[in-house]
Amino acid sequence: VFRNDPHLSPLPVAIIQSWYQRQGYVKSMSDLIEKELQNFPDPKEEAMIFFSAHGVPVSYVENAGDPYRDQMEDCIFLIMQELKSRGVNNPHTLAYQSRVGPVQWLKPYTDEVLVKLGQEGVKSLLAVPVSFVSEHIETLEEIDMEYRELALDSGIVNWGRVPALNCTPAFIDDLADAVVEALPSAVGMPAAAAAGRNDDEDDDDAVSYAVKMIFGSILAFLLVLSPKAMSAFRNHVL
Repeated sequence: VFRNDPHLSPLPVAIIQSWYQRQGYVKSMSDLIEKELQNFPDPKEEAMIFFSAHGVPVSYVENAGDPYRDQMEDCIFLIMQELKSRGVNNPHTLAYQSRVGPVQWLKPYTDEVLVKLGQEGVKSLLAVPVSFVSEHIETLEEIDMEYRELALDSGIVNWGRVPALNCTPAFIDDLADAVVEALPSAVGMPAAAAAGRNDDEDDDDAVSYAVKMIFGSILAFLLVLSPKAMSAFRNHVL
């Protein structure tokens, strides 16, 4: 949008490439994990810390060069290092959830790992939605309902789940710091050539955008009204 708009392209833009490695994020996640572990019978030894990240198709990583997998593994390492510095030495593992479609996504898959852990005798498990910064259907429904039920059916007895960061003050403060730190690097983006475009094409773009917005709003409305989504919301809020 910025590159194609002669009015927007001169505006200075700064890009924050990543923030998973920032201390504010790492410590905020560690705080939440450490707090939830206290709900287990033997908090610092028994419970498996189960990081569940949103998956992506393998082709994104292996063909397109997306650093997501490497960054996620590094993210888990940093969080566990912080926890170990606090005396938390629980075992941990990482899996990927929310896959859709016929293509292969990043493995291991969350549902398959939960079954395997239950078969291996794991009795206490703390689920950590590591790549989700706010509560939504993939935490309230997929993790809290589907994966919890699967875990209990697989032999896991003590289930816990770390809440998403949401508006955790230390996390929000650190994001604000990241923005301030990035501002000096802000530069205008060269406008892309707009040759060949005419008013009819602009009108078509506007109509297409409006249609997408309407259907997107309808889909979002239907999702909100779905029984599972509403039940998950009520269980979390009430």
